[in-house]
Amino acid sequence: MKKVINVGRVPAKLWLDDMEPACLEQVVRLTELPFAFHHVAVMPDAHAGMGMPIGGVLATNNVVVPNAVGVDIGCGMCSVKTSLKAKMLGQGKRQELLERTKCVIPTGFDHHPERQDESLVPPLENYDIDNMPVVKNQYEAALYQVGTLGGGNHFIEIQASAEDDVYIMLHSGSRNLGKQVAEYYNKIALFWNEKWFSESEEGLAFLPIEFPEAKRYLQEMQYCVDFGFANRKLMMSRVCQQIKEMFPEASFEPMINIAHNYAAWENHFGKNVLVHRKGATRAREGEICLIPGSQGTRSYIARGLGNKESFCSCSHGAGRRMSRREAVRSLNLQAEIKLMEEQGIINCISSQADLDEAASAYKDIAQVIANERDLIEPVVELSPLLVLKAPSDQHWQQLRQNKSKVSQKLEAPE
Repeated sequence: MKKVINVGRVPAKLWLDDMEPACLEQVVRLTELPFAFHHVAVMPDAHAGMGMPIGGVLATNNVVVPNAVGVDIGCGMCSVKTSLKAKMLGQGKRQELLERTKCVIPTGFDHHPERQDESLVPPLENYDIDNMPVVKNQYEAALYQVGTLGGGNHFIEIQASAEDDVYIMLHSGSRNLGKQVAEYYNKIALFWNEKWFSESEEGLAFLPIEFPEAKRYLQEMQYCVDFGFANRKLMMSRVCQQIKEMFPEASFEPMINIAHNYAAWENHFGKNVLVHRKGATRAREGEICLIPGSQGTRSYIARGLGNKESFCSCSHGAGRRMSRREAVRSLNLQAEIKLMEEQGIINCISSQADLDEAASAYKDIAQVIANERDLIEPVVELSPLLVLKAPSDQHWQQLRQNKSKVSQKLEAPE
């Protein structure tokens, strides 16, 4: 732990030396919440989010806060170790694998053109679906979304360890399903908070756990967590399939999976509380954690140390050091491309708009790991060989427009 600040009802315990003013303001608001339990934990990758910092951990007494989980419910990481050696993946093979992966996994706003098999998503009969209005309404649409990457900081990486072993790491969540659930219940929480004349902090509307709406949220949230896992599992199987077609001798170890956007009942400091992790990874003693860097830096497989002061949590990545808009405005395209090329990393950076996810837009992952050595023990250090991310929203829209223009031209009558 780096420091403790005492400004509200409960203290905030920080695993970083400094943070942006907007993030600090959000931390202070969390400490003032009447239902905050014991203290607020702030991970070393923390930066401002909607209502609550990404990289924050909030334990509550008998309320649930939708925005303390976020819109990408069940977002998380998975990793698979392959039998391949990095020396087998030259530049040509990496480029081929990138193109193959792009063909089988839609990115950005794209979904599958065909409905995916229902066996690939969590079965509805395992849930109280009649009390899950959003999932029930969005289920058919979700069948086109499972197995898709999405945009923003979601990625698929092929990585190499110091021993030259090849790993696959993947970051994605519950797609539009989680967003719909989050926004639906946040609106309900806002309605009731205003009706009670509650002075809930901005972006932190809550639902008492006794409320039927709170119970429904937790059920729908859990489905989104399970759907996020199913989404990653399907994408991972399709990446492995492409590798198998390129290298028939390849084999794969069991997949490691973790989520970092959810709420769960846990016992801390002698009490059962609802722990909200928003961009934070659970790190109980001996538990495996996945902590990615940026697309131009190393990632880590680590082992949790079960530090009670962090509610047994750690970072979920490097964390942003500048906003997307600032990154696009201030970073140099050629410099970022050179940074990737010098390391031999196959990537998708091709326009200024893509710099919202450039390596320089993120914190130094080595410093993040150093700041949380009382939370985790690094086990495997991984360097990127290939990175697939969706084009930025702006770039994606341009690509779609160009594609549409080409299509219209080809179909135009003579």
